[in-house]
Amino acid sequence: MKIYGNSVSPFYRMCVVTAHEAGVADRLEEVNITTKLDEVNARLATLSPIAKIPVLETDHGHVLHDSRVIMEYFAHVAGNATLIPDDGVKRFRILTLLATAQGLADAAVSLRYETASRPEALRWPDLMKRLEDRIAATLDVLDAQFIPCLSEVNVGAIATAVALDYIELRHARLNWREGRGRLASLHQKFTRRESMLAIPLPKA
Repeated sequence: MKIYGNSVSPFYRMCVVTAHEAGVADRLEEVNITTKLDEVNARLATLSPIAKIPVLETDHGHVLHDSRVIMEYFAHVAGNATLIPDDGVKRFRILTLLATAQGLADAAVSLRYETASRPEALRWPDLMKRLEDRIAATLDVLDAQFIPCLSEVNVGAIATAVALDYIELRHARLNWREGRGRLASLHQKFTRRESMLAIPLPKA
């Protein structure tokens, strides 16, 4: 299997962490690709019409894109029913947590594009405020409603830990830990897992 992307992307990183937790990382070849907002990556475009990272090529020559699909695929090929439970109630609770964490990561990446990639004169303050509010609201919900799920190892907990790492890297000024002690404590514990250490974020 080949996965295309880079460790700065929270969506790519959560896939690779999942591969390690599922026990299939030794079958995974990581292909480093960096994308730009205003350019189409030719290699990615041959694999996916979306041309965004991450993209996975399976051993059977199939192409999967979107991190949620790739994470589920790793759990599937590993026969792992812990990362995504089979039980209906718990399964959809975990998938809702995953979607919540993905939304958090999406808002954080969008805020990064707006503050670092867009020329200052063209930045949209109202959008930046909306993204910051979305991040704060999502963090509050994670701390208030998802602690039991985040105390386990599942795709939602993985995505949350990775998204929080990205916020610390790109938006440290938001001080996300303040007032969210339970979430901060779980994140600190999760980041010490071998799967997270196997694909560290860059220092800057």
